[in-house]
Amino acid sequence: MRSPRSFLQALPLIGLGVFVLVALLCLLFYARLPGRLPSAADYGAVSERLKAEQRPGDVVLLFPWWTERARLYLPPEVPVVGYFGSDRDNLTAHPRIWVLGQPQLPGTGEEGFRKAFLPGRTTVGQPFQAGNLTLTLYTNGRYRPHRFVASEAYARARVYVESPDGTRRPCPFDGRAHRCQGPSHLYVAPEWHELYYEPRRCLWMHPPGGPDRLVVELDGVPSGMGLRLEGGITFENTFNRSHLSNIHMGVDDAKSGERLLDVVVPQGVPGVQKAERSLPPGEPRTVKIWSQATNPELRHLCLDVVALGAPGEGA
Repeated sequence: MRSPRSFLQALPLIGLGVFVLVALLCLLFYARLPGRLPSAADYGAVSERLKAEQRPGDVVLLFPWWTERARLYLPPEVPVVGYFGSDRDNLTAHPRIWVLGQPQLPGTGEEGFRKAFLPGRTTVGQPFQAGNLTLTLYTNGRYRPHRFVASEAYARARVYVESPDGTRRPCPFDGRAHRCQGPSHLYVAPEWHELYYEPRRCLWMHPPGGPDRLVVELDGVPSGMGLRLEGGITFENTFNRSHLSNIHMGVDDAKSGERLLDVVVPQGVPGVQKAERSLPPGEPRTVKIWSQATNPELRHLCLDVVALGAPGEGA
């Protein structure tokens, strides 16, 4: 039986052996990796396939989400989605989804992807293979046509800061944004922001502070369908600090004053907060989309309002 002293003397050799083993495994991994990566020709073949068969409204979903190199080769007119958690994205604006996969890469988690992605989706035809790339088309059963999108209609909006007594301070449109008097961050315009890893093009609506509300008033919002409000604090500003206040965002009917939607965005909570309701049939509405926070510090809010058709409608 070895003495404890002899074991201690052998420890450096054991550590060296473990180090050499890990180094060999790393070398083996990187030696095999090039054979699992797609070539420029593979990407070119996929791009040509998309150009030939794409339809308006199509989207490409990357699997795994971090295979960003594909963006350099795909047709620019087809949106590409890939972020941490994009497997669960409903992609409601898109009736068809092209999944560009690299299943041979290590750690892809294909089973988890299928569990999150497949419900409500149906394969169309056979997958297209180009080297280590697979391109598979799906119909999106979660599709809901977007009949109105606030971030697309923002240029024709009436924007103002509204006090509780009804006083309004207009925010004139300069061709790019509706800019209000006060701090430089007090404006309304569509921008790209990250909400808990998810990139979104949404309306920047930093609340003015106190009881005042920043209001975006828009005509022509269709009735007889779903109305959804969704937004959140930009990811770099979701730190949980006790002195910060919650954000309130909502949608009112401008004519009747009825509160259609109301959402609280808690301070320190990342991600998209949302609410939806069905509007009864009738004439198009004028709505007031608003944000408010008692303490405006770091209340970097980005939101959007969408009128949605029924699931699968017009697919």
